[in-house]
Amino acid sequence: MTALAPHLTTFLREHLPRERRASPHTCEAYAYSFQLLLCFAASRLRTTPSRIEIEQLDPPLLLAFLEHIERERGNSARTRNARLAAIKAFFRFLEYRLPSCLDHARRVRAIPMMKVDEALVSHLSRDEMQALLDAPNPRQVSGIRDRAMLHLAFAAGLRVSELVSIRLDQIDRQTVTSIHVMGKGRRERVLPLWKETTAALKAWLAVRPASGDAELFLNAMGRAMTRAGFEYILAKHAAPAAQKLPSLADKRITPHVLRHTCAMHTLKATRDVRKVSLWLGHASLQSTEIYLRADPTEKLGGACRDGAAVAQARSLCCSRQAPRDAEVHRTIDKLYRVIPLSNTAGGKQLPRRTPHNCTLHIIAHVAVTTRDPHPHPGTDRNHLIARIIAAARSQGAAEPILTFTPFGKSTAMASSTASLLAGSASLAGTKAGSACWTKACRRQV
Repeated sequence: MTALAPHLTTFLREHLPRERRASPHTCEAYAYSFQLLLCFAASRLRTTPSRIEIEQLDPPLLLAFLEHIERERGNSARTRNARLAAIKAFFRFLEYRLPSCLDHARRVRAIPMMKVDEALVSHLSRDEMQALLDAPNPRQVSGIRDRAMLHLAFAAGLRVSELVSIRLDQIDRQTVTSIHVMGKGRRERVLPLWKETTAALKAWLAVRPASGDAELFLNAMGRAMTRAGFEYILAKHAAPAAQKLPSLADKRITPHVLRHTCAMHTLKATRDVRKVSLWLGHASLQSTEIYLRADPTEKLGGACRDGAAVAQARSLCCSRQAPRDAEVHRTIDKLYRVIPLSNTAGGKQLPRRTPHNCTLHIIAHVAVTTRDPHPHPGTDRNHLIARIIAAARSQGAAEPILTFTPFGKSTAMASSTASLLAGSASLAGTKAGSACWTKACRRQV
């Protein structure tokens, strides 16, 4: 039998903060998970937490603990999975230090995670958000601080941990036009601030106490604002805002709802999920896809815009007359938004699209799907595509990196267009590719 206490202490005090460099929030969450587990196990085994042994934490006891936090504590499936993840991380840590517990650790790590419902994100409308921002009293110091916190949380889409940890040296106190954020996973980003947010922050900096902690937002004691403190502030101002706008009374307003609201408004303004991902500091686009499912009108609007862009591109490629440069540039601006990210070539996933790469792909696709293998007299489609490629490059696009044959039809037009793009795309990075690229660009009028 192996005592649990020394190994759990090493895991929480040395392995997580030093070897894994886990954030303080992760260390606190793991420690709280084991606090709940040890209290439950001590009650079930009728012993003290310090006398619990590793072998006693078997799968039946762990499953009973997970059921306990769901039924007795009312935890959701996500919270249950988070507690189980902490337990599995500890037994993965034991595998390399206690060979005698290998089989026990294997059985514990075989406990499956519970599936969770992918609910739509909750967000506020523009009027609801404005009512919430107007709730704090601007005549009081606490109201000025609360107004600045609400504005910054919404405009920057910050997590509550990011909001309360912002320090004075992370903003430019002269202009207050941008903010430096250290996000989840140690991912840093710099965000510009709206005029309303800048005005609210300047008003708070003018009355902020000179003494106290280095964090931007302080509580009444002059100490750094906590996550629980901001949740209290948000709930306090949500009540009068709901009296002004009754639709708020039916919604559960949390700090993360402000982040979701920022994402939805940014998506409607930019029509680009990649910009939303960069604004929020997501590690991948998969985390941002939840906002595409939240609003059905956004899907319909996107479909209409995509169809219009493709129709305009086909009109350009089939025109009997060469289009004007301004028309070409407008087409480029629309086309790169409608490229699917799931296209494959030769069994391989294509690289992520930049605006320029998307332009190459959609123009090539449109040019060979017009069901007209023979160009009209006086129309040189290769010449038109070369103009569009050159125009895209003139807008600051990088060298193309596509490495695929973009056509599945053996038509004369497909062959000629593919040969043009093969020089500019498939051979990029080589001397031959550079020569073909230069030749294609020089063919513009």
